Amino acid sequence: MTQQSQTAQTEVRALIDAWADAVRRHDYPGVLAHHDQDIVMFDVPPPLQLRGLDAYRKTWDLFFGCQRSTYAFDIEEIVITAGDDVAFAVAVMRCGPLDATFQFRLTIGLRKVDGSWRITHEHHSVPATD
Repeated sequence: MTQQSQTAQTEVRALIDAWADAVRRHDYPGVLAHHDQDIVMFDVPPPLQLRGLDAYRKTWDLFFGCQRSTYAFDIEEIVITAGDDVAFAVAVMRCGPLDATFQFRLTIGLRKVDGSWRITHEHHSVPATD
């Protein structure tokens, strides 16, 4: 791994950690801070797909209305692949207290825009059940 790639991975990890922390604190500006205006997101609750930062922000109204702060978005596993201007991360996360079993998958796609990483794609999912 090159030093530049390692630096990019470290930057992306710090961005994701800050985002997850903002979710735990119900901090809208922190949640939105590194998202692109044209973000595309696939989420667990409907709608299936949304586009744009305003629509993305509205999804957090529902989540924050039913989720206690501090009990959300704990990263259990994460793998980050980063190049000079494109990166993606795949993670398994937990939502709820430490003894909770609700896990979900997260995929984030990022682009470097004007020297800063921007989240352009976010996908939350849970395994299908019978």
